[in-house]
Amino acid sequence: MQQDTLNDAMAVIKNAEKIGKGECFVRPSSKLIGRVLKVMQEQGYISQFELVEDGRSGMFKISLTGAINDCGVIRPRYAVKKGELEKWESRYLPAQDFGVLILTTTRGVITHTGAKKEGVGGKLLAFVY
Repeated sequence: MQQDTLNDAMAVIKNAEKIGKGECFVRPSSKLIGRVLKVMQEQGYISQFELVEDGRSGMFKISLTGAINDCGVIRPRYAVKKGELEKWESRYLPAQDFGVLILTTTRGVITHTGAKKEGVGGKLLAFVY
């Protein structure tokens, strides 16, 4: 029984990157995982991904680029105000301007830099660097 599908997806991606695989499969699929993968693709951490229907809940086929050093989810999902992003950035990322925090806001799933530009807060989902 799976409790956190986003955590399982990030663990699969991290383990595939560590052993040098070129692609991996994440199952089950969900809208949240798809949106997080879209942010990772826009930032250049993965090259592409596609939804593969398998007759059940579906799965994502992800092409890896070898750019991920570490990734994971942030539990519990802390609520962050727009002025507090630097505190969380220093907690979860190894250096300033290195890596991204992924958060869900009223404007969708975006990075912490996008949230700073738009002046919104949200809930922390994951980190990637």
